[in-house]
Amino acid sequence: MHLKIQFYFVSWSTIKSVIMKSIGRRHFIHQSAKGIAGALMASGFSQFSCALRGGNKIDRVKLGNTGLKPSRLALGTGTRGYRRTSDQKKLGKENFLNLTKHAYDRGIRFFETADMYGTHEFVGKALKEFKREKITVLSKVMVYDHQDWYKTEPFGTSIDRFRKELDTDYIDILLLHCMVNGQWPTEYKRYLDGLSEAKEKSYIKCVGVSCHNLDALKEAATNPWVDVVQARINHQGARMDGPPEEVMKVLEQAQKNGKGVIGMKIFGCGDLTDEEQREKSLNYVLRSGNVDCMTIGFENTGQIDDTVERIMRIVKASPNLPKGEG
Repeated sequence: MHLKIQFYFVSWSTIKSVIMKSIGRRHFIHQSAKGIAGALMASGFSQFSCALRGGNKIDRVKLGNTGLKPSRLALGTGTRGYRRTSDQKKLGKENFLNLTKHAYDRGIRFFETADMYGTHEFVGKALKEFKREKITVLSKVMVYDHQDWYKTEPFGTSIDRFRKELDTDYIDILLLHCMVNGQWPTEYKRYLDGLSEAKEKSYIKCVGVSCHNLDALKEAATNPWVDVVQARINHQGARMDGPPEEVMKVLEQAQKNGKGVIGMKIFGCGDLTDEEQREKSLNYVLRSGNVDCMTIGFENTGQIDDTVERIMRIVKASPNLPKGEG
């Protein structure tokens, strides 16, 4: 449920009705807020949230040796991304733009999209609301046909289409999407060559892979072509490519080799969304020191507020964790 309040004066009966309808259905919310305050946030009363949430903003961090300094947290746009749609796209353009503006207010300067998610145009509209040079844009290109709905095209066609859809001259990070074996460098060499050429033309700043397989991740951690690795990581191994401790060793190696490491599936694609699990996963990922930044798919402002506050509290309480820039 997404509510848009036109006035600040809302009757108690209306508030009570919304709370009763919403409180049992919202799991990924700011659970630390108490009583009516927490219920209001859970119910989407964003006008009240500015007085209830903390004032932290996400910091910016170094992304390996790429030279990029994205925010530690990215706004993901691919929750249940499939057939060129996603939960974020289903919000509609206006609600999505409002979400990005709120994310920007909380310090998020990093947007993650992909051809498969169908959110390029939405992200492109959002980029017009901000100074382009202040935003890091990550997209991903599929390099193999997928069932009956995704057919590949020459990479030159893809990169021109991506830039047109995003309405931008360049993409900061472009990844091969969903690598599922360790042979991807030879299997998709034509794409590696295409991305390298686009990088030389300054259409792309950094290249790399998103991994859905442990062998693919191990190859990415050592392959000199890779600037950035996107990997599934959380404390329980939910929707991951291997046990957390094994994946962490690979991410540590990737960082030692100068790769930028971006975590995904931090909340296990919806499997780890209660408060305790979110807290444990963020602590595990952040305190490891092996993940530069992370992407999470948000669907409302309460989710953004909750995650920003948790991340910055953990960062500030971790003396051994490098602090980012404001």
